[in-house]
Amino acid sequence: MLQILLVKTSSMGDVIHNLPVITDILAHYPDAQFDWMVEESFAEIPKLHPQVRDIIPVAVRRWRKSIFSRNTWREISDLKTRLKHTHYDAIIDTQGLLKSAIVANFAQGIIHGMDYDSAREPVASFFYRHKYLVARNQHAVQRNRALAAQALKYAIPQSLPDYGLGKLNSQQSNLELPRDYVVFLHGTSRDSKLWPISHWITLAEKLKQFNLQVVLPWSNPSEENRAKDIAAQSSNVQVLPKLKLTALAGILADSKLNIGVDTGLMHLSTALNKPSIAIYTDTNPEFTGVLPSIENLAINIGGKAQIPSAEDVFQLASGFIRKDNL
Repeated sequence: MLQILLVKTSSMGDVIHNLPVITDILAHYPDAQFDWMVEESFAEIPKLHPQVRDIIPVAVRRWRKSIFSRNTWREISDLKTRLKHTHYDAIIDTQGLLKSAIVANFAQGIIHGMDYDSAREPVASFFYRHKYLVARNQHAVQRNRALAAQALKYAIPQSLPDYGLGKLNSQQSNLELPRDYVVFLHGTSRDSKLWPISHWITLAEKLKQFNLQVVLPWSNPSEENRAKDIAAQSSNVQVLPKLKLTALAGILADSKLNIGVDTGLMHLSTALNKPSIAIYTDTNPEFTGVLPSIENLAINIGGKAQIPSAEDVFQLASGFIRKDNL
């Protein structure tokens, strides 16, 4: 029975991209057990996977801001003490950053990672016992899967990914929701990634012809204000209250379609096997865009310095909706 520690600490999309590794490993080692080291702010994501036994939260982002604080070093010491009690057959760091390599070395076991030419930060490779070449010119999900396959000596999978998430539904949110709805994931980490409010309003209006309602989540005051602006000019839009990730995941899982900008929640949509349209305005989706899984369709539209029109997104949405026979 293999004891495996997965090290993928951040950010949301990166953590989600690592989920298919578990399904791949279980296909070859059915009795494998998994722990996961992850930034405290993203700990809810691996918790969604039924095969993750233990979550080991780290706070590297917070620690770096107060590196001379006594409390910071106490937390690091507590982490090292906790990790002394488990020996892992394999520690697999798919992050490939100096920070992830350092915290991986707090654990007991042989560490596997990408080699100097493959890691996102080449210096990280000096902290690994076993190092592997992983081609850069492929999607992040495939890079994670390739590393795990080499570390545990099975053929690199060529199939579409299976994220293996448990069954979720909107009842976990205790909200009154429309029967048939689309989720607009309008918030993202940088203003340059936003899609114009007028485009969201136009898209919501066009979805009326399919008798679809739109629900808008938000996570901060700026996103709440944007959601209210969209809803004020759209009769088929409902602004949700602020939700925890698990509740929002259930809402995404019950939707007919999820449409959003470059945000980790769009990757969660694909991981939940939901039809997904990701809108890019400031980044290239080639290697980090939404990726179809074994059960769903996912499409990226736009790119660096490209702003897709509401009509273009609606045409893609129409295809999904008609395929679902709504």
